[in-house]
Amino acid sequence: MTLLAIATTAIVLVTSFGGRTYDWGSVQIIGLCVVTVVAAVSFVLVERRAAEPVMPLHLFGSRTFNLTTIAGMLTGVGLFGVIGYMPTYLQMVASVDATEAGLLTAPMMLVMLVTSTATGFVVSRTGRYKWYPVAGSVLIAIALYLLSTLAFDTSIWVTVCYLALLGLGLGLSMQIIVLMVQNAFPLRIVGTATAANNYFRQVGASLGTAVVGSMFTTRLLDLLAERLPADALASGGGSNSLTPAAVAELPDQIHDVIVGAYNDALTPAFLVMMPLAVVGAVLLLFVREVPLRTTVEKDAVAEAAEIDGETAVYLERREDDAPAKDAAEARV
Repeated sequence: MTLLAIATTAIVLVTSFGGRTYDWGSVQIIGLCVVTVVAAVSFVLVERRAAEPVMPLHLFGSRTFNLTTIAGMLTGVGLFGVIGYMPTYLQMVASVDATEAGLLTAPMMLVMLVTSTATGFVVSRTGRYKWYPVAGSVLIAIALYLLSTLAFDTSIWVTVCYLALLGLGLGLSMQIIVLMVQNAFPLRIVGTATAANNYFRQVGASLGTAVVGSMFTTRLLDLLAERLPADALASGGGSNSLTPAAVAELPDQIHDVIVGAYNDALTPAFLVMMPLAVVGAVLLLFVREVPLRTTVEKDAVAEAAEIDGETAVYLERREDDAPAKDAAEARV
């Protein structure tokens, strides 16, 4: 667990510091990359020998696990890359306060909740689930593209509609991807597989937030330096003081330039994330849909059979062999 934490922390720091705090070729970034690789390799070596591994390596022998994990990680990049910066964007560009900005992002979460719940009911009734996350990933890609077209004078309701579309895509995909993982493994390791899948999704979320933040900050500073004289930026307290409240008090001419730079710095990041959602949709196309498990009793008997030879014999017996059936059921 320590090795896993070190590897995760190091890769997140690389994406957070790279190109902003330190140059990509700096000793600090290269050192963090080396730490990531060493910790990751060491983690794999330890897991191969551990009696009870934190993340069993045999999980990665499942094509469903690999494809859905990568797709879930890419989905996490899109989700947290947007919700991490959209509230501040709305405060800055739409000149709303923090509470109003939070309420304006609520439709995305509400649509995601309703869609996820409705999709769960449909999947439970039909047993079919593969195409929901595929369609969801496509909708996420479309929503990210639409968000990348936002301008500082775009109607706020248009922005809210784009966020709702993103919520629709996330509702169709996120929970069903977890279901795919759970449906691909025996009952005894479902918890482990789910936890591993969620871990990689959280890594994707952290990387998405860090990468978007790094791209946004670097581009914003470049645009401000290009569009504003140094004394004008200094009069507002410098780039480190560009809070929504401070920008709102600036003269209109400077205010409009800063808001335009803020918009032009953030929206391209959404366009960069769009291909990730497309890749996720393509990967999910190769997931083999297997019948949806609806009970746990048969799984429990089958798993007991794998470790209990007498129970395995029972499973092959005829149903009318009552004594053997009773004995085996007692053992289960």
